[in-house]
Amino acid sequence: MTLPQIAAVVVAAGRGIRVGGDTPKQYRRVGGQAVLTRTLAALAAHPGVGRIQVVIAADAAAFYDECLGDLPPAAQAKLARPTQGGATRQASVRAGLAALAREAAPELVLVHDAARPFVDDALIDRAIAAAQDHGAAVPGVPVSDTIKVVEPDGRVRATPERESLRAVQTPQAFRFALLAEAHARAAAEGHDGFTDDGALAEWAGLPVAVFPGDLRNRKITQAADLVEADRAFSPPSESDSAMTLLTRLGTGFDVHAFTEGDHVWLGGVRIPADRGVLAHSDGDVVLHALTDAILGALADGDIGVHFPPSDPRWRGASSDQFLADAVRRVSERGGVIDHLDITVLAEAPRIGAHRDAIRSRIAEIAGVPLSAVSIKATTTEKLGFVGRAEGLAAQAAATIRLPEARA
Repeated sequence: MTLPQIAAVVVAAGRGIRVGGDTPKQYRRVGGQAVLTRTLAALAAHPGVGRIQVVIAADAAAFYDECLGDLPPAAQAKLARPTQGGATRQASVRAGLAALAREAAPELVLVHDAARPFVDDALIDRAIAAAQDHGAAVPGVPVSDTIKVVEPDGRVRATPERESLRAVQTPQAFRFALLAEAHARAAAEGHDGFTDDGALAEWAGLPVAVFPGDLRNRKITQAADLVEADRAFSPPSESDSAMTLLTRLGTGFDVHAFTEGDHVWLGGVRIPADRGVLAHSDGDVVLHALTDAILGALADGDIGVHFPPSDPRWRGASSDQFLADAVRRVSERGGVIDHLDITVLAEAPRIGAHRDAIRSRIAEIAGVPLSAVSIKATTTEKLGFVGRAEGLAAQAAATIRLPEARA
């Protein structure tokens, strides 16, 4: 695919009132540069993005011009002339699509929030691939908190199953013609309140896929987010200059006995089987072992410390929340997950047909590239409880890096 066939619309027309102050959040500086500058630089650095259409507010030209001064020439070369946004996010995206079409409509378009400066090449790669495969796709990350559907009077109407929920991010990716048509139809029918292009595409009857997002791809929403972003983008101070990232390796192991049932959970994937497992939660030995491996690398106890089986809240719980919590602990300490390696020990079920799905699910939960997840399977040559098909087990290793002062 040649470069001009992929374009990005960057929505920068909002005010970001929750951040506070007179300057919209996308023009506030983090690490010495505007949030929008860093977002544009990240998108422009990807070789697949050939053109970037920024949508700005009518009175933001001076702010925008200041952003350009910090962009390298190669990034500026990919920028189309900014266009004016509308009263809603939906109207602003529609204006961006129209501006792209006036010059030369691309084959694919990525729609990205100006206030997400942490987007990286790996996430953009996944977005482009998902748009090619599905026509409409959005990045999503697992939800770690319990979600309640609440009535206007405050009463709980429903509690959705957490494993089916995703928190949606950007860039959202589409075949340009499909998204442009959906926007035109929505406008013609008087619908102008969609805050998410994936939702608009769903309304238009398009099947929308969800691909793995990235927990690091945070959106700047509150004042505290600006503080964290400033810290992340700022060069190390003299006191930090001697600080290095230390590599830490943790291991984990989990085992569950078989019992009556028709499926097992492995790596967040439901696999049909002639038996289930005996467990307090969903019994996912892969995610349990991975959680302990990460906690081990952090020297932060084990899964039983943070999610004790004596607590009824975790009865039948989906194990993705255990892994997501361990990943959050790495992020809070300024760390990075480099690699996750798992071995499943079982006579049955066989995981070969599910290997790619398991790797993808783990990458999604952990917010790491697919290439950072490895899974293997072996038997024990008919020896021991695994060999006698009394249960299954998993062992895992997690490689992370932590700042020396926090290691």
